[in-house]
Amino acid sequence: MASKSSSRPWARAAEAQRNRETLLAVAARAFATSEERVTLESIARDAGVGIGTLYRHFPTRDALVEAVYRDQMERLGEGARDLLESQPPAVALRQWMSLFANWAATKHGMIDALRSMIAAGDLDVDGTHAHLSSTLQTFLDAGAKAGDLRGDVDAADILAVLAGILSVAAAPDRRDQTDRLLDLVVAGLSPTARETSSAADR
Repeated sequence: MASKSSSRPWARAAEAQRNRETLLAVAARAFATSEERVTLESIARDAGVGIGTLYRHFPTRDALVEAVYRDQMERLGEGARDLLESQPPAVALRQWMSLFANWAATKHGMIDALRSMIAAGDLDVDGTHAHLSSTLQTFLDAGAKAGDLRGDVDAADILAVLAGILSVAAAPDRRDQTDRLLDLVVAGLSPTARETSSAADR
């Protein structure tokens, strides 16, 4: 059996990881729902840790914003893989779009910081777009193979549509409208929708 002293570093590392994950989750929720500028003190309090613990993980507000942003991007990628393993592609895509909407909402309370970081070159916007387009293409390829999504749609076009929807309907009090619009997007990606459109053009 490992001695008590030898297990302590592992315990401290595990606690630090838990604290970091809790801080990211609390910050993401606060950035998405708060009408006012979120303070680091309130995030630490809601996470159940001291402000010193927050600063040890995220020395500045920008460091926390960047960490939340990148954590949400990773979750989008992981969510896509998990959904495609358990759902038909069209259903998986619709559920992933809800994850995408949540990610967009997270940006609501940190948009000023993100803009400053983008201007300073600290965030790779082109890389983010490429990552999201690649994720969407994965859904489209799987859906075309399964026969429940159109195979003639550009992933970048879908991303542009999603960005447009969320620019006007991403606020928490407009989530019902967001869901309706996302339902329309997926309906338009059905092979049946393509056949109907082709028939109408004849």
